Amino acid sequence: MSRTAPDGPAAARPPMTNPHADRVKAVRALATRSGRRRAGRYAVEGPQAVREVVRWAPRTVRDLYLTDDAADRYAEILADAEAARLHVHRGDAAVLDAMSPDAQGVLAVADLPEAARAGARDEVPVGPLGAEALAAVLAARPRLVAVLAQVRDPGNAGTVIRVADAAGADAVVVAGDSVETTNPKVVRSTAGSLFHLPVVSGVSVADAVDALRAAGLAVLAADGTGDLDLDDLQDAAAVAGAGAPAGGPADLRSPTAWLFGNEAWGLPPEDRDRADAVVRVPLRGRAESLNLGTAAAVCLYASSRAHR
Repeated sequence: MSRTAPDGPAAARPPMTNPHADRVKAVRALATRSGRRRAGRYAVEGPQAVREVVRWAPRTVRDLYLTDDAADRYAEILADAEAARLHVHRGDAAVLDAMSPDAQGVLAVADLPEAARAGARDEVPVGPLGAEALAAVLAARPRLVAVLAQVRDPGNAGTVIRVADAAGADAVVVAGDSVETTNPKVVRSTAGSLFHLPVVSGVSVADAVDALRAAGLAVLAADGTGDLDLDDLQDAAAVAGAGAPAGGPADLRSPTAWLFGNEAWGLPPEDRDRADAVVRVPLRGRAESLNLGTAAAVCLYASSRAHR
C-alpha cells in the first residue's frame, strides 16, 4: 500500500461503514504483538497521539482513519495529514470502534520501527539494529538519557517516556526484556511523546550501559537502596554552580543516563552494579515507595535543572 494518497481527498471516496470488513479486522489485529509483527505495523489511537505522529513522524504513517465528527473536531489533524499526502479514510463510529475501542474516532496505522520489523520478517535478532540505533543517538552527544531496564508494565513505560520528553531528555532507551514501545497502551500513555524524541529498543541493559558510558555519560541507578541521596546531589550541584567543572559521575551537572528498574522488584543487583552510583529519592513521609513514573520525574528533573 502506498504511503501517499494519489487519488484526491478522503471526502471524494465513499466512507467505510462495514465494521466486519477485512481492512477493519487487519487494523484490529494490531492490538496484539503477533498481529503487529506479522503486519510490520502498529496502531496509534486517539486524537492526541495521532496528532503528534502526523505532525512529527508523517513518513511512518500508512493510513489515517477518522469519523466525520472527528474530522470536524480535529481539523488540524486532517489538514496536516493532507499536507503530508497521507492516505486518509473516513469511517463511521461503528467502524472506528471495531478497529479500536480507544480510538475516540481517530486512528493511524504506522510502520513498526525498523528493528522490530526486521526481526518479525526475517527472524533476525533485533539487538544489532538496536545497537546501531543507539549509536546514532549517542553520536549527537546527548546530555540526559532515561534507560528502562526490564520495565514490563506498558503504562509505566509510556509514562516514563512522556516524563523524559517533558524534562528535556535527549533519548529514552528501553532495554532488556521490557515491554514493546508499540504496545497500544505504551503508545497511548506517552500522549504523543513517543514521536518527539528518540526511543531506542532492542538492546540489553549491559550493552546500553556500556555504550552510554563510552559516550561520556555517567550512569546513575535510581533505587531505594542507594548510598547517595538525591537531595544531597542537588545541593552539591547548586553550590558548585554552572561555571565550575563537573566533579565526577555523581555530579548532576554531568551528562547523565538514569537507569530505572521494574516497579515491582526494582533493579536486580547485577544492574545496580553496572551503574557508576546508586541514588535514592528521599522519602520523608510514611509512603513506602514512589511509583516508577514519579521517581523518574524527580530524578530526570533534578538533572535537567542542574544542566541549566
